[in-house]
Amino acid sequence: MVRDLSAGLTYRDYVALPDDGRRCELHDGEMFVTPAPSYDHQRVIGEVFLVLRHQAEERGQGRVVVAPVDVILSETTVVQPDLVYLANRWPGRITGRGVEGPPTLVVEVLSPSTMRLDRGPKRDLYARHGVPYYWIVDPEARAVEAYALGPEGYTLTLRAAGAEPVSPPPFEGLALVADALWP
Repeated sequence: MVRDLSAGLTYRDYVALPDDGRRCELHDGEMFVTPAPSYDHQRVIGEVFLVLRHQAEERGQGRVVVAPVDVILSETTVVQPDLVYLANRWPGRITGRGVEGPPTLVVEVLSPSTMRLDRGPKRDLYARHGVPYYWIVDPEARAVEAYALGPEGYTLTLRAAGAEPVSPPPFEGLALVADALWP
């Protein structure tokens, strides 16, 4: 039986893809493939992960997961954000398939190949699926932008650059220093 793909791909199609090392996502049934991230990109992710892990896990607030991990927002939307934070109030969302439903926070580190997607369609996708907080880490601008979801979509709540410690939502007392993130 041949499946009609005009209606879009589903999670079932997604998991049937060959494991060829490519980073694939489904956005409303449409497949997106991005190249492997650079060393500097991964290093920045590692630095953000260490800060969040210290805050979230060592203080018992939730779990932080680094990519690749599937975040299943619907049967036709599966993404692999660079970092995912899931507050303790949603422990059942972590399953054998990945994170099912919107996590508390999604972090995307911009790269030349994903910048337009992360700042536009992917941000809108996260908002539509109810992800409460979205951070964009911009290595070129050496800045972290924190967004909170409201009735009209995401609103910028904080833009951090330099050596001043900040606490972007949803974390209080985080003391994130943007300058410490860059290679």
